[in-house]
Amino acid sequence: MKKLAVFIAVLAVLVGSFYYSNTGLSVTEMTLQVGEEGASLEGLQIAHVSDLHDATFGEEQVDLIDAVKQKQPDLIFITGDLIDSNRYDLEQSLAAVRGFVDIAPIYYVTGNHEIATDEENAIKSKLSQLGVTVLSNELTTISYQGQSIEILGIEDPLSGTSVSDVLSLHPRSELPRLTLSHRPEVFEDYVAAREQLVFSGHAHGGQLRIPGVGGLIAPGQGFFPSYTAGVYEEQGTQMIVSRGLGNSLFPYRIFNRPEVIFITLER
Repeated sequence: MKKLAVFIAVLAVLVGSFYYSNTGLSVTEMTLQVGEEGASLEGLQIAHVSDLHDATFGEEQVDLIDAVKQKQPDLIFITGDLIDSNRYDLEQSLAAVRGFVDIAPIYYVTGNHEIATDEENAIKSKLSQLGVTVLSNELTTISYQGQSIEILGIEDPLSGTSVSDVLSLHPRSELPRLTLSHRPEVFEDYVAAREQLVFSGHAHGGQLRIPGVGGLIAPGQGFFPSYTAGVYEEQGTQMIVSRGLGNSLFPYRIFNRPEVIFITLER
C-alpha cells in the first residue's frame, strides 16, 4: 500500500507539472542594448505576443490581458498565428486583442496559420476594426519621445512573397527600425538586410525543451533547431524569438511554458 501511495503521489506531481507546462502563463522580461544608431529607442517598452493558436488563458483571456496590462508597455507586437487553422476560432483569440487595445498601440503581422485558413482578409479586417495596425509587407513610421522610428511588418511567406524579397523592397534607412516577422529560421536574411531588432515566433520554443540543450523540433528547422527562444545576435542584428502561447498539430509542451515577452530597450 505504501508503494502504491508513493506511485500515485509521484504520478499526480508529474501530471500536475505537465498540465502547468501547457497552461501556466510565464512572463519573460529582458533588457536589450541598442547602439548609437538606436539611441532614440532608449526606454521603449514592448510586449511581444506570438502564436496564440486559439489557446485560452482565463475566461475571455483575462489572465493573458492582465499579464500585459501589469507591465504597461508602450507598444504591443503580435507576430502571427493568432489563430490555428486546425481549430479556427477567431472570436476566442480576438478576446485577447480587445483587452490589449486599451493598453497600448498594437502592431500585427500574419503567421502561416492565418494564410492557411483562407480567412486572411477577414482576420485582418476584424483586427483593423479593433484598432490594430496590420502590416502586410508594409513600413510605417511612429514617433517616440519626439523621435521617428520605423516599424516594418513582414507577412508570412506562405502568402507567396519571400522574406528576402520584402526586405529588399524596404531597405534600411537612417531611422531606427523594429521588424515584425513570423519566421526566425531566415535569420541570415535579417542580418544581410542589416535589420536592427527583429521580433519573431513560429518555433514554439522547440515544443519540448531539453535542459542544457534547447528545443527538440521546430517547423521550418526540423530537429534540434537553431532558433527557438530568446535573443540571437549577429553583425548588429538582434532577433527576439518568442516561445509562443499555444500549440498546433502537436498539442503538448514539455519544459516549455507559454510565454509573453517584455522588452525594455536601453542604449
